[in-house]
Amino acid sequence: MVTRRDFLKKMGALAMAGAVSPSLVNAKSPKASVMGANDRINIGLIGCRSMGWTDLLNAINVPGVECVALCDIDKNILDSRAAELTKNKGKKPEIYGDYRKLLERQDIDAVLIGTPDHWHCLQLVDACAAGKDVYVQKPIANSIAECDMMAKAAKHYNRVVSVGQQQRSAKLWIEMKKFIDSGQLGHISRVNVWANFRYAAILNPAKDSPVPEHIDFDMWLGPAPERTYNASRHHGSWRMFWDYGGGLLTDWGVHLLDMALWGMNVKDMPKRVMATGGNWAYPDNFAETFDTMSVIYEFDDFVMTWNNTTIESGPYGKNYGVEFVGTNGTLVANREGWEVYPLQGKCEAAKCTPDYQDLPLHHANFYNCMRTRNMQTACTIDNGAMCAKYAHLGNISARVGSALVYDNEKQRFDNKEANKLIKPTYRKGWEFPKL
Repeated sequence: MVTRRDFLKKMGALAMAGAVSPSLVNAKSPKASVMGANDRINIGLIGCRSMGWTDLLNAINVPGVECVALCDIDKNILDSRAAELTKNKGKKPEIYGDYRKLLERQDIDAVLIGTPDHWHCLQLVDACAAGKDVYVQKPIANSIAECDMMAKAAKHYNRVVSVGQQQRSAKLWIEMKKFIDSGQLGHISRVNVWANFRYAAILNPAKDSPVPEHIDFDMWLGPAPERTYNASRHHGSWRMFWDYGGGLLTDWGVHLLDMALWGMNVKDMPKRVMATGGNWAYPDNFAETFDTMSVIYEFDDFVMTWNNTTIESGPYGKNYGVEFVGTNGTLVANREGWEVYPLQGKCEAAKCTPDYQDLPLHHANFYNCMRTRNMQTACTIDNGAMCAKYAHLGNISARVGSALVYDNEKQRFDNKEANKLIKPTYRKGWEFPKL
């Protein structure tokens, strides 16, 4: 196995030999990498299923962006995606089973990371070290320590990073933010966030089995603990196991918490978090993460709650959404639109519907920021880290069964058991990144 230390040594040697553009490796000046408006941007995709592939399709619709490489640990998926891209674009991308081989290519300007959450940190830090800009799926990482390391790495290597919290680019949510900022709702004392989705319950799971020949399962595990192969812990359903994801709270929650925190202009951690959760809707749920959960985030002058279950119903007839409760009225939003419910005529009723251009606009923003070396992407690495950490705070509170106070500067809780969950232990052969 190629270790991360070997990979970084090789990248450094390539840089010294001139095989990698000096403007890309350890670039410290934004001006060093400014591109012309007509310069082609070559990208590579790491993780070709689901949102990774969706992101790529949106990326190559941006003028001047071309995909030259794909990487995945599933050969069937990799071959299928390569064939589809070749058919649609008339040029076959190079394919890789190890993302580090892709990062060695000097002609790649940026990578899209669409792998499971437990892989994001290593891949982003290594990509930044290799001089690539990065578009990374949310949540940016599977732990608080990884979130912090990724934010530090992006700044250390002076890379443009955008996080796939595409609602930041949606007219629907931008207009919601403007309405809230106008003050028409009065003082907002409560924000409720909920996401109730059936996919958080894994019933009738598969039994452990030999690893399929087309899957490099050891590489899929990467820094996560070694274990047997089970199809119900793999493609898609990995989100419901602590070693790889954080359930509905890190999956849907990051999107919705982002809108709640944006609406309330929150830039830091809450004063306190209290949570409870369990597999109570479906006691036989194969998932480790919680199918039923409630979290309370406490602030100086308002409270924010998160609730999830696997029963697909919810307030206002919506199985997911965000509710801002003000003294003059209440605003309720999800991706299908938002509406204001006035309180005793104290504000005017209002509505907004979506145009569904969030993903195209989000990707266009990323590549425009690459060209201009503008680090303030529509969803910055700092914002992505903050939202992911909020989700992890809730999960950790529920897992240890205690209310928690988190010191963001000292990076520790007021609880010894909670502190054990801040940073993952990487298995032998993989090292937690260092700068």
